[in-house]
Amino acid sequence: MDNLKKNLLITGTTSGIGYALAKRFAAEGYGLVLVSRNKDKLNKQKKELELYNNVMVHVIVKDLCNENAAEEVYQELQDIGIPIHVLVNNAGFNECGEFANTRIEKETEMIRLHVITLTQLTKLFLPNMINNGWGHILNVGSTGSYAPFPINAVYAASKAYVLNFSLALRTELKGKNVNVTTLTPGATRTLFAEKANMSNTVLFSYFVMSPDKVAGKAIRGMFKNKAIVIPGLYNKVLVLFMKIVPYAILQRISPLFYKETNNKIDF
Repeated sequence: MDNLKKNLLITGTTSGIGYALAKRFAAEGYGLVLVSRNKDKLNKQKKELELYNNVMVHVIVKDLCNENAAEEVYQELQDIGIPIHVLVNNAGFNECGEFANTRIEKETEMIRLHVITLTQLTKLFLPNMINNGWGHILNVGSTGSYAPFPINAVYAASKAYVLNFSLALRTELKGKNVNVTTLTPGATRTLFAEKANMSNTVLFSYFVMSPDKVAGKAIRGMFKNKAIVIPGLYNKVLVLFMKIVPYAILQRISPLFYKETNNKIDF
């Protein structure tokens, strides 16, 4: 299987980590299926990837927050005969703030995207990987996957689902040559923070990684069959801290991540 041409599906691919992953996989010769809701950005990305890489790029314009989105993506690929060997569930967004003040419609969309659509896409594309005896699934969680986060309650809870679901599925697939890896990045230099009004918070002001660095570590970790990839030393220390510090202390510290600051330290 490793010597055959393989196809990869990435969700949320027109910016940030998804965009960086698409560039790296295209350079490796993978056929790409790019799924996002922005038609103009998707078509521009398709042209760029095809121009610089001799690969097939198929785009699907789809709002993955919609109820039947996963089934529609799967059916389109079935109809045109494109099998998927690697699935990257990357699409995500945030609605940050105190739960009493945030928008329930955005949080409902977030839960559908991070939890339901991710689960449905995995359910739909997994059987073919098992039948082929080869496959990879890369699910994108967050450093927020490891603990409850006041001021970011729904987002952190949805990303905790991604991590726990992925780890359980990985165990079920042992011996089937289908690997599941969870990427849990910290602050990354993307449009994510801007859209969530978090650009000037402490969380996105110190040790912010570039999407390309995150993508590189994700791909290397995935092909080494790692269960979890935590990119960057700072993020590794942060996750360790969240695991060992009692929640009584963590709940007092975590809101500080969302305070505004003008300092910027990237790495």
